[in-house]
Amino acid sequence: MSTQVSSNLLAAEPPAVQSTRRKSVFAEAYDPEADDDDDGATAVFPKTDEQRARLIESVKNVLLFRSLEKEQMNQVLDAMFERKVQPGDFIIRQGDDGDNFYVIESGIYKVYINDKHISTYTHTGLFGELALLYNMPRAATVQAETVGLLWAMDRQTFRRILLKSAFKKRKMYEELLNSVPMLKALQNYERMNLADALVTKTYEDGERIIKQGDAADGMYFIEEGTVSVRMDQDDSEIEISQLGKGQYFGELALVTHRPRAASVYATGGTVKLAFLDVRAFERLLGPCMDIMKRNIDDYESQLVKIFGSKNNITDTR
Repeated sequence: MSTQVSSNLLAAEPPAVQSTRRKSVFAEAYDPEADDDDDGATAVFPKTDEQRARLIESVKNVLLFRSLEKEQMNQVLDAMFERKVQPGDFIIRQGDDGDNFYVIESGIYKVYINDKHISTYTHTGLFGELALLYNMPRAATVQAETVGLLWAMDRQTFRRILLKSAFKKRKMYEELLNSVPMLKALQNYERMNLADALVTKTYEDGERIIKQGDAADGMYFIEEGTVSVRMDQDDSEIEISQLGKGQYFGELALVTHRPRAASVYATGGTVKLAFLDVRAFERLLGPCMDIMKRNIDDYESQLVKIFGSKNNITDTR
């Protein structure tokens, strides 16, 4: 059984090295706004289905990849290239610039710090991922003990995928938020902060998004598609309304600090939502609170029209 060193250790602050070390070519800034070339974003290195499946399994817990959507994750996997190694090959050397990130498909690799063997990777593992983000020298040496196969990706490619994805997502969210009347009460910088706090969630036709009676964990803005708002009444669900792009739901339970007053389902195909968790809601939407409280009265009036009187409405708020 192998002992694996944390990949963070491999990118930690290293011992002092000579000041003559060359400056990293990856210190250059990348400006996503100036990059309008979507088609030539990354090179694609072909892989078999089996190789791709192993790659996905290997990188699924890498923190840097967790914020990527499926499209960007596929770009990352496409951009990884094969590196075959022989016994004695040095993969990275302590003190060198961090250029590539590596995922091990096969082989045994020994890790050294100051020429002292500290750990071994055996046919699995990954190292060097922090070099994708930070301009720092390697904190350790990794040497192949046997014939092996690695998958690698260069730092600049990953930064381009990650930063461009984040930039495009923010612009999309800003356009969405600008179309929400309630948010007119926010200053421009407040809407930008709100855009940065949103997380995309996708639901398929008929899938339940929130359930009546559940505790509220956040609110939703509709990016694409439509949703059906339904309320339990007399052992059945009655549709209260349908909502579409630019509208929002889930805020009432956050304002009243009560369980969800209705269930919401995706309808008419795939629905894409921007989710704002409860902590970000309380921090960022203070200026809109009065508007949302007025919405409670509108919501209640709508229910009275449907059910006939307040006495016929189950009080879930």
